Amino acid sequence: MPDIPGIARQRRRNPLLPLVCGIAIVGALLLLAFKWFSHPAKVVEHPAPVPTAQIEVPPPSPDPSSLLPHADQAHPAIAQVASLSKPWSSADFFIDATPATIIRLPGGSPTAASGYWAFSRKAAYADCQLEYITDLNKLRQDYEYRQATHPLVGNPCSRTLYDPIKTLSLPGNIWIRGAIVQGSDIRPPLGVEIKIQGKQILAVRTE
Repeated sequence: MPDIPGIARQRRRNPLLPLVCGIAIVGALLLLAFKWFSHPAKVVEHPAPVPTAQIEVPPPSPDPSSLLPHADQAHPAIAQVASLSKPWSSADFFIDATPATIIRLPGGSPTAASGYWAFSRKAAYADCQLEYITDLNKLRQDYEYRQATHPLVGNPCSRTLYDPIKTLSLPGNIWIRGAIVQGSDIRPPLGVEIKIQGKQILAVRTE
């Protein structure tokens, strides 16, 4: 178009310019998107929970009395004859919920009831529990019984001592074992009647 004096010539706009700008903008957006998705997501690490300290409580020890024979009418066996073969050997048991002890007497036959003495460990007229003492030094020191030569039964409350070998006559011409050799208790321990049945020792009844 010829130039006309006094009239400014209009510049032509490049028709490709909008297309180039659009492509640039799209490219920039694609580049940003690529960088965004290619960047690994930041993992937030949570601290591991601290385990709560646990106190281990040991199981309760079994009651020793639960391991002893409990004699009653249906189950009177308290020991085997072979387990009390030696003189002065002993075994603890319960009869009708009462603690008791059987002693193998020296000189007696292990196959006869007379070869044993069984008695209640509960004192006849007190709440103390009797003890079978085979330690002669304990008899001499704790009970101050200097002439001890064989095991005895003692009352730790009254310091009374009973001799398993000796017998005592009660009113009515009743002879019982465990004569008092020291102390102020009224009578010997309450006896437990026993029987021998084959290889077993049975507790039948108490006084």
